[in-house]
Amino acid sequence: MTEGMVFKDIRVVAFDCDGVLFDTEEANTAYYNSILTQFGRPPMTPEQFAYVHMHTAEASLSFLFPEKEALEAAIAYARQVTYFPFLKYMVMEPDLMPLLKNIRPSIKTAIATNRSDTMLPLLETFELASYFDLVVRALDVENPKPHPDMLIKILDHFGVQPEQLVYVGDSPLDEQAAEAADVPFIAYRNPTLRAALHIDRFQVLEELVNGCVSG
Repeated sequence: MTEGMVFKDIRVVAFDCDGVLFDTEEANTAYYNSILTQFGRPPMTPEQFAYVHMHTAEASLSFLFPEKEALEAAIAYARQVTYFPFLKYMVMEPDLMPLLKNIRPSIKTAIATNRSDTMLPLLETFELASYFDLVVRALDVENPKPHPDMLIKILDHFGVQPEQLVYVGDSPLDEQAAEAADVPFIAYRNPTLRAALHIDRFQVLEELVNGCVSG
């Protein structure tokens, strides 16, 4: 889906979580650095942060601890610590709530995220659970992003065609998943991605979606 395509019949808007719904840099940094510190390792490099920002927790720990024994110890420790105490460091995008209020219920809303057991508690913490009709996590599909499984699940759930769903993401994994599912991709604050549309604020998305509904 190329930049400048015409959106005609949007029925579902799906979002990635990290970097789109929430600024998660502080939370992810604190969480993974706490695990690295426990094992006497230095804080994450920019390259390591870029990886954990996009991938599942399991994949992230494998990236940070490539040695088998170290990885097993890190996984065991991570299960004890859990991510939940770090949810408070997450910052909701300021225009998110107005967007959700203004496009629903005419437009269905969904989440497709490589987060696992932290996603639903996160929505509850920020009182957002009722604003999403479907949440698809890494736990809910056989293959997480960049595979298209999450977006295909969303298409099947709502019974819509690929062109009737738009996916808003900020990473190469989001771009690849949308491309594999043949779903129009909207890149959020990342001009380096291939996308049907690039935006840096949700107001633009709201205007696009409401224009399709009124049209």
